[in-house]
Amino acid sequence: MSSTTKDAVLLQVRLDSTRLPGKALLALGDLTVVEHAMRSLLLVPASNRLLVTDADSASRLRPLAGKWNFELFTGPKEDVLKRFALAIEGRNFNRILRATGDNPLVSASLASQLLELQQIHGWDYCGFLGPPLGTGVEVMRAEALRLADKESTDPYEREHVAPYLYHRPERFRIARPQAPVALSLPDMRVTLDTPEDYRYLSRIFRECYTGKPIPVQRLISWYRASEEEGSRGRG
Repeated sequence: MSSTTKDAVLLQVRLDSTRLPGKALLALGDLTVVEHAMRSLLLVPASNRLLVTDADSASRLRPLAGKWNFELFTGPKEDVLKRFALAIEGRNFNRILRATGDNPLVSASLASQLLELQQIHGWDYCGFLGPPLGTGVEVMRAEALRLADKESTDPYEREHVAPYLYHRPERFRIARPQAPVALSLPDMRVTLDTPEDYRYLSRIFRECYTGKPIPVQRLISWYRASEEEGSRGRG
């Protein structure tokens, strides 16, 4: 990675989920969900790290952001694209790595590998195909993100961050490379949206967590062993 490349990790989080309110602050082991995400993302080579949220969530997230050396940035609640554009305004970032605070098992290894590939190919937007859902990130050029904010008028594209880019492959260099085989298991889902997801993640942390980020390889091994055990039980 070039020493002149100025990268920023932007971790998106808010606390008013309708299916599981305050999910980012639920406990898994010794940390909250969003803290697991922040700690993992500290392992990604980047010059800046921002926790990007809305005003309603800021007071509860500010102490955690400070604890993990993330800058807290608040922006529009519903217009997430504008929130991201404002977060990078005037900062001269080259690349943005986007992650979400409901993914406590986000992988620093996958994120770092994706940054390396983007650096080689110069893609405007990229994200791995194949890893467990909830372990991956998106990487985009900051200039492409700024352009999306300037041009998009579609409510769905503004509610999210990257659809304006990947909906227009004729304009932007979009890549969905396959994740390394050892880190691929698309059938596994480890994102947090519902109480059932929380019970599942709690089980993973009880059985796999040793006080540091759980590697994707460990998750995959655990999943396959659990599936095999379940098959024996059903047999």
